[in-house]
Amino acid sequence: MATNTISQRRGTSLTLSALAGISLLLSPALAQDEEPDPPEKTEEKKSKAQIKGEKRLAKMLEGRVAGEPQDCIRMLPTNQMTTIDRTAYVFGRGNTIYVQRTTRPDQIRDRDTLITRRFGGGAQLCRQDIATTVDPLTQIFTGAVMFEDFVPYTRVDKDENEGNG
Repeated sequence: MATNTISQRRGTSLTLSALAGISLLLSPALAQDEEPDPPEKTEEKKSKAQIKGEKRLAKMLEGRVAGEPQDCIRMLPTNQMTTIDRTAYVFGRGNTIYVQRTTRPDQIRDRDTLITRRFGGGAQLCRQDIATTVDPLTQIFTGAVMFEDFVPYTRVDKDENEGNG
């Protein structure tokens, strides 16, 4: 009789485990039935963080003119990279800087570290290179980054700019 009691307890615990597993599997499906935020509310959430980033980028681009988008850029040890939260990565310094908005700029976090695995050559960063982000403190993976074209912005001399107007 003790054997039956043990097997009954095992059966009960297995049944509870199975139910718990099924409920975990169904919870995302049940959550999808909830009404999503209206587009204007989603835009409002995004825009607060992104407006700040767009303003910061606009300030960096003042006095510069966009050039032809490029698949790859030269990466030298002296190149600088700036991460603008939820907006873009900016590479380079001096007269020409390159803006990389990625396919999902809203996923860019200035607190994350960008790690790239280059396939276009040792001194180049290309749109097909693999890029991921990690938390700098925990070293935990935080996302995958898909590059788009790099857009160069070159500083324009004031004399040239006035001559065109």
